[in-house]
Amino acid sequence: MDDECDWLASLVPSTGIGLDRAASSAAAVADAVARVGEQPVCWAIEQGELAAARIKAEIPPFTGGSTADEVLRRGSEAASLRALLVLAEPSANLAPVSDAALAGIRDFVRRNIPLDRVLRAIRIGHAQLAQAYLRACEELAAPDRLGWEMKRVSDELFRFVDGFSDGMTQEYLAEYDRWVTSAAATRAATVRALLAGETTDVAAASRTLGYHLACTHVAAIVWAAAPAEDPRLHSAAEGLLRGSGATTTLVVPVGAGRVWAWGTVPATARPHGHLDVEEGLRAAVGTPGTGIEGFRRTHREAARTEWLRGVDGADRPRVTGYDEVVLPVLLSADLEAAREFTRRELGDLTGPGEMMQALRTTLLHYLSAERSLVRVAAELHIARGTVAYRVKRAQEILGGGIADRGFRLQAALLLAEEIGEAVLGSTPAPHRPFPGPPAT
Repeated sequence: MDDECDWLASLVPSTGIGLDRAASSAAAVADAVARVGEQPVCWAIEQGELAAARIKAEIPPFTGGSTADEVLRRGSEAASLRALLVLAEPSANLAPVSDAALAGIRDFVRRNIPLDRVLRAIRIGHAQLAQAYLRACEELAAPDRLGWEMKRVSDELFRFVDGFSDGMTQEYLAEYDRWVTSAAATRAATVRALLAGETTDVAAASRTLGYHLACTHVAAIVWAAAPAEDPRLHSAAEGLLRGSGATTTLVVPVGAGRVWAWGTVPATARPHGHLDVEEGLRAAVGTPGTGIEGFRRTHREAARTEWLRGVDGADRPRVTGYDEVVLPVLLSADLEAAREFTRRELGDLTGPGEMMQALRTTLLHYLSAERSLVRVAAELHIARGTVAYRVKRAQEILGGGIADRGFRLQAALLLAEEIGEAVLGSTPAPHRPFPGPPAT
């Protein structure tokens, strides 16, 4: 770190965030720590997360599931780290945009996020960083150098964002040219038009896709746990659909580590049953639907199932069918209203900890089993006496009997079971737009 920038060494994250939260590669983090120290790097990681959250809140297209969220977080963090290094070592003449930041462009192009939205996101990120640096400079820089330092930070960050914008724009245009000339782009554009209801010539679309749209379909969305070009996705989607009885399939990549897929199945096909994908992948599956409307509906169901799994943040089965989670999906379409309803219905039973979770789970099974202690004991693999104790304790916490609470109590318990902290927490639920037609 250059001597004139020594105040940057005193940067400390406000939330106690550590290097383990980094989205960047271990090599990039280690290099930054060697240059400026651990705490300033942790501060930059924190700023990257804050910028990503602000971008998602202000530009909905950047919110597209857990994989898309991670792509944005990586890019925001890469920009934040590079800005820190540019300010700390002005004599090093570092390029403003790193390979890690450029990597997100492929995802943005495939998800059809326009360049003007990307540039707006960059401006939002710059505003977040500039405010944070100027506040820190005011607190940490020597009083006799404060005016000079604040001007230097402002000038350097403006130069940085200009160079960053130029680099991202050039990469976007190059990637866009590569993408629009590919067969995959043609299929993706056709699928998006079908989902949005912009295509009326179904026969022509079927020929373009090499997939018969007049049949009965089951849709799947398959994504990787971490954003990356993953060759397993295509085969995983096909295997999943074949396991559902599909005779032909259509698989379309829509971003880094994410594909949309459909399979033609018999009109009498049942829901997906017991299917799986390999470790590191996740999948959401719709229910069968016939014709172009069925093509749209089953995809919308898969998208809503993916959304629910992105909200709950819990360790769930790798494959989830819409038929398994249809009630919590519908109940949580307005996530903030779902949180308010759950906390109002459950009161102190929303408390944290494994015991509270066990009480909620047992009471939910008890209500679903029509108050049969024997059935609940068998389902949860616990003693009948344990079931009775938990139900009694849950009733005490709720402040009375459960006989007159009806479906409202069961719905609140179901939301708590399936979504967890997003409806149990005392702070507003995270902003995640609910997928609706046209599907996104």
